[in-house]
Amino acid sequence: MSLFLPKLSSKEEVDGAIKGVAEKVLVLRFGRDEDSSCLQLDEILSKTAHNLSNMASIYIVDVDKVPVYTRYFDISYIPSTVFFFNGQHMKVDYGSPDHTKFVGSFKTKEDFLDLVEVIYRGAMRGKMMIKSPIDPQNIPKFDLLYHGI
Repeated sequence: MSLFLPKLSSKEEVDGAIKGVAEKVLVLRFGRDEDSSCLQLDEILSKTAHNLSNMASIYIVDVDKVPVYTRYFDISYIPSTVFFFNGQHMKVDYGSPDHTKFVGSFKTKEDFLDLVEVIYRGAMRGKMMIKSPIDPQNIPKFDLLYHGI
């Protein structure tokens, strides 16, 4: 399904998207095209892209082609989804210690639609931290590993 979504395959392309997408939520899905979880998420993203076209721009980023952002966002599990608005990284409280990205696939396309809408409305009001509207039971749980603490 990632065939229907635009891909960013270099640091310059990711930088351009972050700087260039204005007055919309920028959705960056980090992962690999051949990963089954990524394909599941890509299906949700591609099915919702048209409905969100006034509110969001969605891109696929291969973690192996843009390692600088993979390290910067500490992408250790894929897929991971990162959100921006007008060049600003949007943080979302999912009820977990990591507010910088959504890890895993969304359970339903409604969860993704609701999340993007809440991020958009909050960002338009100047908020940089948004409370997730997704039911906590629908949010994948991962153990965070802290090295050297």
